[in-house]
Amino acid sequence: MFDAALHGFLVSLSLILAIGAQNAFVLRQGIRREHVLAVVLACAGSDAILIAAGVAGFGAASTALPWLGEAMRWGGVAFLLAYGAMRFRAAFAGGEALRPQGGEAASLRAVLMTVLVLTWANPHVYLDTVVLLGSIAAQYDPHRLSFGLGAALGSFVFFLTLGFGARLLAPVFENPRAWVVLELIVGATMWAIAAGLAFGG
Repeated sequence: MFDAALHGFLVSLSLILAIGAQNAFVLRQGIRREHVLAVVLACAGSDAILIAAGVAGFGAASTALPWLGEAMRWGGVAFLLAYGAMRFRAAFAGGEALRPQGGEAASLRAVLMTVLVLTWANPHVYLDTVVLLGSIAAQYDPHRLSFGLGAALGSFVFFLTLGFGARLLAPVFENPRAWVVLELIVGATMWAIAAGLAFGG
């Protein structure tokens, strides 16, 4: 049970670490110290809902369709390999520096609307949470719930750290090399998880 929760936690962190519009927005809000808690809760809460849907949906479906677990396992391996390759490609492309723009503080409503659109309108969030985490959770039967709780906790820990630790990270991530290192770490982690799925099941 603990192993399932820990793996869920680590897989969730690995997926969320990939640089994207949502993370860049959370980092920017953290650097500017604008509505940080609301942004963090919106991101992590959305992830928790989607993770629950993935874990519950794939659990019920795998009971009705015994072959689905294996299909999702190898689908997850393929997705992780491709996702890791994308991260390596981004790293070799050189990375990007993130510098917050100036200007007046946005309203809480405007900030929440922005972060929710960045979250729910992004097709990758469904691949990461519902499809990928749901398929991996199926491998931890009967501890899918523990895996899902670990994954949701990973999301909350990440967004809390990113949002409230952003001020400390700001000088570091003004350097494009920092983004390159992060992309390399994420890519290596994704491939390691893919190997675990392929050879551990």
